[in-house]
Amino acid sequence: MLRECKIFVAKTAGFCFGVDRAVKIVYNMLDSRNNVVTLGPIIHNPNVVSDLKAKGVFPKELSEVREGDTVVIRSHGVAAQVYEELKDKSVDIVDATCPFVSRIHKIASERSEDGYVILIAGDADHPEVKGIRGHCSGESYVFGSCQDFETLVKEHDFSSKKVAILAQTTYNRNVWSDCQKLFERYLPEAVVFDTICNATQERQKEAAEMAAKADVMVIVGGLHSSNTLKLKAVCSEFCDKCYLVEDADGLRNYDIDLRGANFIGISAGASTPAYIIKEVQQTMSEMLNNVDEEFNFEEELEKTLKKIHIGMKVEGVVTDINNGEVAVDIGTKHTGYIPASEFSDDPTVKPEDVVKVGDTLDLIVLKTNDQEGIVTLSKKKVDAVLGFQKIVEASEAGTVLEGTVTNVIKGGVLVSYNGVKVFVPATHAAPRRDFDLNELLKQTVRFKILEVNEAKQRAVGSIRAVAREERAAAQAKFFETAQIDPLFPEYNQAQKQQRGQAPASRENLHRRHVL
Repeated sequence: MLRECKIFVAKTAGFCFGVDRAVKIVYNMLDSRNNVVTLGPIIHNPNVVSDLKAKGVFPKELSEVREGDTVVIRSHGVAAQVYEELKDKSVDIVDATCPFVSRIHKIASERSEDGYVILIAGDADHPEVKGIRGHCSGESYVFGSCQDFETLVKEHDFSSKKVAILAQTTYNRNVWSDCQKLFERYLPEAVVFDTICNATQERQKEAAEMAAKADVMVIVGGLHSSNTLKLKAVCSEFCDKCYLVEDADGLRNYDIDLRGANFIGISAGASTPAYIIKEVQQTMSEMLNNVDEEFNFEEELEKTLKKIHIGMKVEGVVTDINNGEVAVDIGTKHTGYIPASEFSDDPTVKPEDVVKVGDTLDLIVLKTNDQEGIVTLSKKKVDAVLGFQKIVEASEAGTVLEGTVTNVIKGGVLVSYNGVKVFVPATHAAPRRDFDLNELLKQTVRFKILEVNEAKQRAVGSIRAVAREERAAAQAKFFETAQIDPLFPEYNQAQKQQRGQAPASRENLHRRHVL
């Protein structure tokens, strides 16, 4: 019975993009830097912190940092003043602040300098929120709930001030949605930025769906991590047998009743590394006496050390989507990152409408940064390669293609087709000489390929060629089915000629009929 039990690990389990990036940054520096320290624990996971200590990397408070240290700033980020104090200490600063948090810092700083009051939805005592406030040069306030927001606006008169509202990346999205109604009621002129990271919401959603099907649910993570405790609470609503463990040893300490279990689900908090999740999965398999293969830590680690280079094609599994930017796991020690500008050639495409967490994408490496543990990737370049091949095939076969006019340039327009920009000269784009090409902008058009330069990856197309062929086809179809009206004089004359005179020309009859 137990041998038939299946174990499933949630796709969203484990490190979020920012935490994953920060941890990789530290591990990447072990062989190249001396006196590496982290400003506070790099992650809320005792296993990772202990492993780093064993390798000589210790967490320190700002007051403990000494000249010559290499100081890693964790993903939560820090206040602007902290950077200044670190510079005064003559240390080497490595910034591992999550890019999504850095974006909030930028918004808070720029708006604050422009005279805005900054309102932040989040936990006032959380390091991330403290860091955000530390980038505000003017007034800033924090509210934790809708009630807190109402109290805040009643205690302070913001009516004559410019206000910008943003949120901590891990703020509850349901509460944020409720608060937005209050923003419109009390501060209708406020500028609102949705800066919540989707990773937490997606993780909880997937875990809840898994728990609803599971006979046993195991949550892996720090026993005192609020993120992990919240995940367990969510799953406990759907599964009676729900356990929180820190690692594989913690799992062995439980006396878990697996009788009759057919489905076991595993999820993990944002601070749980992949190898711990793997060890828990392996231990659970052993407990079921259903071991498929022995877990080899060295092999798993070796996979993450795979070398990558610019121009290399890789596969990435989507781990997070936030504000048009996509984070992916490419199976190495690096964190993959697809900027919004490199996702699609079509600026109207939103990543969240096209892909979801867990999807696998083909990507090309644009840039690597071993120090920060980041690889910048492009999806649109892969799309362009595949799209150009289709254009070559369409050119050879004379196929009609369909694309969107994205730009009006000197001498014509650019049509986007599967990530490739096809140039259509004005003489092949406009239906008449006095036509304004701007009327085609953002319009879907049908076109044919006239020329292809494979060496330069360029193509020239024609919209008019398709229109001309379609008109010719419509005209031919008309004359195939057209009938001469018997009431016309030409028809009666033709009947007389058929009875003894030379037959009238069918071509002339058509011509006269049309004229």
